[in-house]
Amino acid sequence: MRGLLMGAADIVPGVSGGTMAFITGIYDTLLASIRAFDLTLLGKLFKLDIAGAWEHVNGAFLLALFAGIATSIFSLAQLVSWLLEHYPVTLWAFFFGLILASALVLLSEVQRWSVALVLSLLAGAAIALFIALSPVMALDIGLPGVFLAGFVAICAMILPGISGSFILVLLGMYSTVLVAIKSLDLVFVGVFMLGAGSGLLCFSRLLHWLLHRFHQPTMALLTGFLFGSLAVVWPWKRVLAWTENSHGELVPAQQLPVLPMDFQGYSGQEPQLGFCLGLMLLGFGLVWLIHARWGDTNSAGVTR
Repeated sequence: MRGLLMGAADIVPGVSGGTMAFITGIYDTLLASIRAFDLTLLGKLFKLDIAGAWEHVNGAFLLALFAGIATSIFSLAQLVSWLLEHYPVTLWAFFFGLILASALVLLSEVQRWSVALVLSLLAGAAIALFIALSPVMALDIGLPGVFLAGFVAICAMILPGISGSFILVLLGMYSTVLVAIKSLDLVFVGVFMLGAGSGLLCFSRLLHWLLHRFHQPTMALLTGFLFGSLAVVWPWKRVLAWTENSHGELVPAQQLPVLPMDFQGYSGQEPQLGFCLGLMLLGFGLVWLIHARWGDTNSAGVTR
């Protein structure tokens, strides 16, 4: 079920599957499992100790989780793409409610506030907000740029509140990556996956270490990412810049949140304020239900 939620979130550009892992209590378990792909694992595989290797990486957990992610992506991709194309404002409203509730749930779990925690929260919000409002760059430095794009995108993907696909858009690599995958450019895809794999192994270790050494400040920082990412999923936005996708269609690359009453003037579309507020409340309520169902662990996935 957690995998289904993560897959559904990953389908939407601007929404991170890491957010769902974070609020359903498996974030630290996921990081620990990824971190277990190390020299010890290679040693067990070299000795043909398959059972030991499987246990070392928490294979049952990863298999169930990624089966859920794959199921969600393959079953919901067409539906979510259709909703994004025909009802983008209402879909963003639903995700806004989800992420706002997620951030508030995590905020309520901070046991004792301090100056360091407040600064960590504000820093996380500022970083996510800066990323959300940044203009598109042009990362055109050949295969090193492809490796860097994969490295950075996968790091963002496992951070709650920051979307890896959105980072690719900001780097000016989103359409390039899609075209390479579609055309089966094996060199490009291979270098990109190498960068993504390197980033995943490095960054998961850093996050796991931070959560265990500086748990409360790191939790505050990650919660700040969620608050800052609300600018990405705010339903009413003004497009400042466009980019081309793999089909040659123009899609938004840089957007600025605007008030619902100003949205119609910029876009020519109805803000659908009442319907959007209802969907925000629905998303908000679903998060509280998820939290009530899986609330036996804290947000990093460590049993209380």
